[in-house]
Amino acid sequence: MRAAFSRIIEDTREDALPPEIESPQAVIPHTFPAPSIGLFLGLQILDVVTTLIGLHLGAQEGSSFIGHLLQTGPLSGLIISKILAAGLAAFAVFLNRKRVLVFLNIWFAGVVLWNLAAIGVQALGR
Repeated sequence: MRAAFSRIIEDTREDALPPEIESPQAVIPHTFPAPSIGLFLGLQILDVVTTLIGLHLGAQEGSSFIGHLLQTGPLSGLIISKILAAGLAAFAVFLNRKRVLVFLNIWFAGVVLWNLAAIGVQALGR
């Protein structure tokens, strides 16, 4: 058993790789999505539109922070929140933190889906 384990360890060393594979990283596929500023901007617009529609239909803002910003007015509060989101995205791009922008895109896609669900619930309740 010990000999078999030693053989497995020996076979996984870098120099034990086939010659056509230059490094172990070449074996691992990179499937992380590419960041997209265009997608980020589109999601921000969709978030504003769906939030305004939801508020108009009687839905409540789910985030207490955004709810506090909305006390200045629905559109102005959303614009302030989008300026903060754009600042966070710009900072991530500046620091070359591409995964942060990808995470933000996933997050805001979820927010837009949530808003659409809230719109659907409000529309069915009328």
